[in-house]
Parts: sequence; C-alpha cells; structure tokens
Amino acid sequence: MNKNVPQSWPNLSLTPTRMVGIQLLDSQEPVQIKLPAQCSVHQLRVRLCMVAQENNRLSEPFALLDPERYSLLYHKEEEWYEIYDDYQVLKTLDAPWFQGADGLQTVCVTVLAQKTTSKERIHFQGILNELIGYDLDSSDTNRLSELGYTRRKFATPRREELKKRDPIAYATEPWITSTVLPNDQQGYLQPKLSVTLYYNSSVLSIKADVTHTPSDLLKIFWESLPKEDLSFEGWSVNYMLKVCGREEFLSEDFQLSDYLWVRHCLENMLELHLSVVAVSSLPDNTVGREYWPLVDSLTGLSSSHKELSLKEKKVEDIVMISLWDCERKFRVKLLGFDIPELPSKVPPLVQVEATIIYGRKTVSSVCSTSKEFTDEVLWNTWLEFDILIRDIPHGAKLGLTINASTVEGMSTKDTKSNSSKASDYQKGKGQVLYFVNLQLIDHRSLLSQGPHTLHMWTFPEWDEEAFTFEAEKLSTATNPDVAKAMAITFMLDRYSFPVVLPHAKSSSGSGTSPISDSSTLDLTGESRLSSPSNEASPTTPFTRTDCLRRFKEESVHYASNLPHFLRTIDWMMPTAVQDVHWLLSHWGPEDIELSVALELLSVDFADLKVRRLAVQRLEILSNDEVLKYLLQLVQTLKVEPYHDSCLARFLLKRALRSKRIGHFFFWYLRSEVAGCPFFRQRMAVILEAYLLGCGEAMLTEFQRQVQVVNCLHDVALTVKYYVLYAEHTSTLSCMCVSAPQKLQELLEECNLPSDFQVPFDPRVRAGSIIVKCKVMASKKKPLWLEFSCVQSEAPASPPVGIIFKHGDDLRQDMLIIQTLMVMDSIWKEIGLDLNLVPYGCISTGHNIGMIEIVRNAITIASVQRSQGGVAGAFKNNALYDWLQRKCPFQEKHFQSMEKFVNSCAGYCVATYVLGIGDRHNDNIMITEQGNLFHIDFGHILGNTKSFLGVNRERVPFVLTPDFLYVMGRVKGRPSLYFQRFRDTCINAYLSLRAQSRLLVTLFSLMLLTGIPELSMSQDMLYLRTALQQDQGEEEARNHFLQQIALCEQKGWTVQANWWFHMMAGIK
Repeated sequence: MNKNVPQSWPNLSLTPTRMVGIQLLDSQEPVQIKLPAQCSVHQLRVRLCMVAQENNRLSEPFALLDPERYSLLYHKEEEWYEIYDDYQVLKTLDAPWFQGADGLQTVCVTVLAQKTTSKERIHFQGILNELIGYDLDSSDTNRLSELGYTRRKFATPRREELKKRDPIAYATEPWITSTVLPNDQQGYLQPKLSVTLYYNSSVLSIKADVTHTPSDLLKIFWESLPKEDLSFEGWSVNYMLKVCGREEFLSEDFQLSDYLWVRHCLENMLELHLSVVAVSSLPDNTVGREYWPLVDSLTGLSSSHKELSLKEKKVEDIVMISLWDCERKFRVKLLGFDIPELPSKVPPLVQVEATIIYGRKTVSSVCSTSKEFTDEVLWNTWLEFDILIRDIPHGAKLGLTINASTVEGMSTKDTKSNSSKASDYQKGKGQVLYFVNLQLIDHRSLLSQGPHTLHMWTFPEWDEEAFTFEAEKLSTATNPDVAKAMAITFMLDRYSFPVVLPHAKSSSGSGTSPISDSSTLDLTGESRLSSPSNEASPTTPFTRTDCLRRFKEESVHYASNLPHFLRTIDWMMPTAVQDVHWLLSHWGPEDIELSVALELLSVDFADLKVRRLAVQRLEILSNDEVLKYLLQLVQTLKVEPYHDSCLARFLLKRALRSKRIGHFFFWYLRSEVAGCPFFRQRMAVILEAYLLGCGEAMLTEFQRQVQVVNCLHDVALTVKYYVLYAEHTSTLSCMCVSAPQKLQELLEECNLPSDFQVPFDPRVRAGSIIVKCKVMASKKKPLWLEFSCVQSEAPASPPVGIIFKHGDDLRQDMLIIQTLMVMDSIWKEIGLDLNLVPYGCISTGHNIGMIEIVRNAITIASVQRSQGGVAGAFKNNALYDWLQRKCPFQEKHFQSMEKFVNSCAGYCVATYVLGIGDRHNDNIMITEQGNLFHIDFGHILGNTKSFLGVNRERVPFVLTPDFLYVMGRVKGRPSLYFQRFRDTCINAYLSLRAQSRLLVTLFSLMLLTGIPELSMSQDMLYLRTALQQDQGEEEARNHFLQQIALCEQKGWTVQANWWFHMMAGIK
C-alpha cells in the first residue's frame, strides 16, 4: 500500500464516481474498484466480493461480506483506521483521498483478515474485567451495538491524550493549592521552614523560606555534594523531590507554600522530610499495546439533509433516507408482553403506556386498552403519537411502562406539551409496574425500525415523585435477567433504507443565521435572557432578523439566565432548535459561569449542542477544580443520551492527563458499575477506556487496591455473621474465639498485598496489617483496621487507620465531605480558614467502602464520660477542662482556643446549610489541638431523626452550653471569643450565599444517584431556604443571628438528648 499519497485535499470534489484502491494483505496486486461516491461501505464489500470471486483471489470470497472476518483499513498520519460501520457512505470517510490518474478521487484501502484472539489479549482483558468488575467481552456480542461501537470510538480520545502526555510530569504531578495562606499561617512566611533532605546515605538539614521553590532546595543540596564536572542544570534534570513515606512529589517550580503537604507541615509545626529521587527510578507509566486500530472519525455521523434528500433521486441512487423527509406521525405497534412467572401480587387489569421522553420531560404519551394481567397478554394494535417522525430530536427515547389499570377496555390518548413533568405523567394513571426505554435515534444517528423485544425493569415501590429525578428511569439499558424479566414486544415502522438524522441542512456548514421571519423564538417575551427592565419595546421598528442579531449581541451579558431561557424552548420544533443552535454558536465557553455550565449538564437539558457548550467551559478548569467537582460529573454521565458523549470524552482525557483525577475517576466509576445496573455498561466502557491508557504502574496499583477491597469484603461479611449470630443466640460471652480474635485470624489468612495506596487518599501508602484491629459496636459491624506505614528515611509515622464498612451506602457521606471541601475552598478564597476536617471517605463497591480514621481525636461523648460519666453530658465545663489538660501551656492553649472557635463556627454554618441531622455526641469529635469536626452524615437536608415518634432535634445546629463555656459565654455574659464566633459565622454564611447557585447545582446533580434523602424536589427546597436565596444580605445576616440565639436558648435540649443517647446507647 502506498503510504506517500497526499494526506488531504482542500477542495474535495463530489464527483458521481470515486475510485477505491483495494489491497488484500499478502496478495500479489492491488485491486481497483470504481463506485459512486454515495455508495455505502457494505456495497463496497459486495463489489469486492464479486471481484475476488471473479479473480479467484480468496478461497471464501463471501467471507469478505462479514466485518468480523475481514476488516477494511486505511493509513493516515502514521495510524491505521478501520472503516467500522458498513452503513457509512464512502464519501464521508475521513481518509486520505487523492486524485488518481483518471481524475477520480481515490483512496487506498487494505483488507485484513481477522486473527483469532491471542492468549496475551485474553489474559489482559481478564485483568481489566477484574478491575472493572464487569465482563465487557461477554456483553459485546453485536459489532454495531452501542457498547461495541463506543469501545472502539474511545480509542481516538485516548490516543490523542497519550500522544501529548509527558511521562515524568504524569508520574510526579504535584498536589498544590492556589488559595492564599490563611491568616493564622501568615506568620510562618518569615521564619525558616525546617527541611531535611535524604539521598542514599547523605542527609542534609536546612532552613528554607516558604517562598523557595523545589529547584532552590535541589540547588542547595547539589552544592553540598562532592563537586563533579556536571553542572547543576545537567544534574537537576535527573532528580526530583519526593515527600518521605508518601506518594507525593514537589515537582514543578511552585513556591513551597503552594504544596499541600508543606501547608500541612506549617499548620502542625512539623519538619519537612524530602527524598532526592532519581527520575530513572520512577514507576513505569508506559501503556501496553493497543489491540484495536482506530476507527474512522466520521463513523456514526450522518450526511447533510441536502445530500440525503429523496427529491429528484432515482431509487437506485438512494442509500439512506433523511429523517427530515419523514412526514408521517410516529407510531408503535404494540404486540404484547409475557413474563415467565407472575409475581405474587398482581392487579386484575393492566395497560401499556408508550411515551416519548426528551431529557426528563414526557412530550407525548399514548395508552393501550386495559386487559387482564396474565403471564402473556396480546394487543396487536398501533399506538399513534401526535408527533411527526421528522420532529424527533436527537436523544429522544420511547418509554414503555406497564401500569395497573382500573377500567377494562378503556383506551386513552394523552399528548403532553414539552413542559410536562414526569410527576404529571403519573396523574390519573395506575401504579407503574414495569418500565423500559428505547433510544429512538441510536448512537449512529439512525432511526430505530422494525421489531423489538425488550426485557423490562420492575418499578420500585417508592414515592412516585422520585420518578422526576432518578436517572435510572431514563436509562435505555434492558434488564439482564432475561430468564425472569418481563418481556415486551412491539414493532416500529420499517423502511426500505436506513433513516438517518442529518447533521445539517446542507454540507456547507454555513455559520449565518438560519432564522427567517417564521422564527419561533420569542425575542420580546419571557424567553429573553435579559431582565424585564431591558426588554425592547414591542413597537421597536426592527425586522425579526434584526431583533435576533441584537438579541445575540446582548444575550452574552445575561449568561446567568441561560438555563432559564433554554427551559422555555420547545425542543420538539426544529426551527426553534436551529435558532438556539445559531445563538449558542456565537458564545464562547468563557462567556458562561461555572455554576451555569454545571446546571446545563443536568437532566433538564438533553440537547447535545447545549451540553457541548457546557463541557467546553469545563475544559478551562484546572486539575484541582476538576477534582473538586468530579463526583457530580461522574453522576452526570447518567443523563447523557449516549455512552459516547462530550462529557465522557472530557473526563476520560483529564483522567489520562492527571493521576490524581484518574485515581478517583477509577473508584467513582467502579462503584457505579457495582451498584447501578441501569448504567453498568456505560460506566464499564468508560472505565475500560481509562484503564487502557492509565499506564502499567497505575494498573498494578489498582490491582493491589482491588485485592485489598475484595479481601476485606470477605472478612467483613464473615465477621458480621459471626458476631450477629452470637448476639442473636446470646452466646457471645461464651464463644471460644472473641470477635477481635476472629477478625485477626481472618486477616492473617487473607491474601493482602505487602503494601497498597489507600483508595480514599492515593498519597498514603499502607503496609502490613497490625494487631490493633477491632470490630466496632455499631449496627453494621464495621472493621477498625490499622496498617503499618511503609518504611522511609523520615522518622516513623503513625499507623494508617481505615474503617471498612459493609452494608452502608457511603455516597451520601462522600457528597457531604466533598461539599465541605467546596465550602472550605470558598472560605479560603477570602482568607478564612475554619479548620474543617474533610476526612477520607470513598465507596469502593455496592454498599461497601472505606473511611479514614482521624488521629489524635475522640468523640465529645468520650470527653464527657471522662469528666463525669453519663452525667458529663450536663457538665458545662467538661470540654474546657479536657482541652486545658491536653494543652496546658499558655501558647498551646491559646492556639487550641483559636482552632475551636474557628472550627465550631465552620461546622455550625456547614451543618445548618446542609441540614445535617442526627447530631449526637458520638458523631461530633475533637482533636487534641482543639479542632472540632463532625462525622457520620446519615441524615441531611433537614431529614431529622426521631425516637418513638418524637423529634430528637430541636435546634438548627449544635451549639451546646459546653461549647459556649469554652468560648467564655456563661449565662449570657459578653465574651470576646463568642463575639468572634458570631462574626466568623456571619462571614462564612454570607460567603456561601454568594455561591448559593453553585452549591444548589452540585446537590441537584447528585439527585441522579438515587440517595434516599436526595431524590425529590422537596430535598432541594431545604438548601435554598437555608441559604435564604430570596432574601437580601441584611435579612440573611439577621436570619443566621436568630439561629445562633435559638441554639443558645435551647442548648439544654441538646444536652438532654446527649444524656439520653449515652444512657440508652441509641445510634
């Protein structure tokens, strides 16, 4: 094959005929085939089969028709590309066309016989399947399915990112912060920072300024070495600084005070221990070989409407039909359903409802007649919608539900406007029993046709309002339990050719406005982006096109209202959609705020170009910012119409660019694969794409972490059943082996690796298990585990403490901790350090996960018990006396008071805004340095806990008399510390109000998780009320001062609850 053909032709002629040069690998001579440019790849295969048969080129020429046996490839820019989709039109191939001797556009294509899968490939895929928690190969049985298609398409963004990746920068990415040093650490700028550098047997202790860079430290160390001919510049490129005992580097030339570990050392007055490591000793992050060639970049994209239009075409020239030529109404022929075994409770009558869903809106619905519910029910009837096929938007779904019915033989036809909510969908209809969805326009832009049998999901017996927000109800996945699932069979209209959604009206891609005087955009009414005071007068003598252009110029200034404006658009009207697309094409990603971009990724916005604009805004973010919002972005993948999306590609690229992002990306996706069957394939295929590019070192680390999780999962199950059985049979005291002994035996028997990176913090490497392990007393019997630290040159660090939980969904805790980190960053931006402790917490599977043990900290209950037993709950000076004993020296005591006041203020504001409930003295802790913090966020957004029907919480947040006593606030007397506490609370609260839209958006995106206390619209109402969004700043200030006064007034009720908690042992 000639690799020196021109790479591109600027003026590609759309001549009726193109020549395709075909080369059978290992054959004697190429074959030249002339075909019309509008022919499909399948027609090329047919022609190739005929030529091979005529010339006896192959023993089985008809095998050329099977893409599984023979691939068609072309070579471009040193890469091989497979022509993957047999429906693709030849002229759309993104191949290196060149002009042949006869003047025809020509491309060279190689025919390659597929080989059997190698043992190496099978072994490697087995490793990936173990890491993913899902066998993709067994599910990927159809080459053109969305799963198989996406696996191949993701190779392109992966290779693009790998070509640009610097292996050293990737392996040594620093953990830094862009926020200024907090006010209480400003004093450390002048004194020197104690630094000890280690290299082989050499040790150098120095005093460094926090304004120094790692390069400065390396130069100081180099000057202490025996002088050689090599200059510092030549020596320093081969060495870098690594924090002793941690997977953390001081790379790049930031100031020392910008590195997170240096900040930790400053805050805790610790010495900084660094190793000088050779670059050559870094872990190998090379990527193993790719087993697949790239696929043609235009695969799955359609032609323009003008090229597909049937006008003035002969039948033999038709390859595809444009969706926009389909003038008939969309309809579904319902054949019936069957279920292998009827459930124990069934309604007497059922009906099938077919709906067209766009985003989370039901735009049209039609119901069948009601029939008796048996194991097989037949209808064989057409259900017609009041929507034309041509108006079906990209991403629309056909939703099918089986509903309980009350009236036999009744048929309804209920067409809804696109402003209908899913809650409206339930009104006047029976209970939903089963549901399933079908993508009307598939991942290749083809309209679904013909017969379908889909296995349905059982609808959960929850509050129907949850239907509005749960992403599961919008999934197009079918129930994998085929043997037991309800199966519904229906027929869609069939056409003689594939029906494709065009990407544009014409191939010119003109950027001019498509708007005419028939535009559907309301430029003077509620759809305007601007405020009412700026609305144009209805008598303004402008043409409609002039109004649109003026609207476009002004709209950028009101970008914060973009989501509201887009919600008013009728997305079922193509002209309105074209108008919006034209407007958005004149916006840059820098024109919209981050909170707006995140909101545009919510379930409310299904349009692909709207979502693409939002992702373009995300591309501006730094790695730190992406990591901050990664939890929500992974959840948002659930509302993307297809597996392959702009958001998926963005996250994949950023994870491949940053090991920090990649680590958490892995665990967030793996947790969803394990716990969310509705999106298991989507998350699995994205995770596979990441693992194929993360590098050998990362793969090895992930294998160790998964091994730890699997071992601890087995141990936790065994111990839980052991303890629960003993408790149930009242034999716990006479068991031969105690629970801690049983735990220790199991841990010694299981196959734990010698060391591993901790899933909730990849900077920490844990070693072997040590004896201090125990089974905790709470209901789920979590494991308290202690691991040794890995050996390093620095003085020994405390053990790595991990609580391993089985039976709890930790995603809610993860959300609260992540939100605390966002709040912390908001406060630090204004120089306010409230000493929050966002401890490590991560879900590692379905209802399993790990929590970090915070060192040198105990619960408030333990403090109170140590000061007077159960009666310590009413001893106001208990906490103060404990702090005095821990910090007896005046300076230390002063610092502990500062930490207590700041941290108490921070958590009072945070727990109030987030509505965190169940605040008893066993889930509020304090460190020996006076840092207060909260744990265990099982109740949020105002969902309080009750006992025997009585609400246990009567205050907005915890501010008890013993807390006030520490601040010097006794019996209402004035106190400087208390005044500072109030002022800090107000500053913190008002700064959160300024970012209220971001906080509300982050929580609204988590509605997709199905977390019980975050699944309905009422849950979001609490957050908006707590932030006083509808009030001015002065009203909000007074509102929070009132909350402080209320807590002070009713603090005794909290003490009473705490006493009762300690007496009764309520968890």
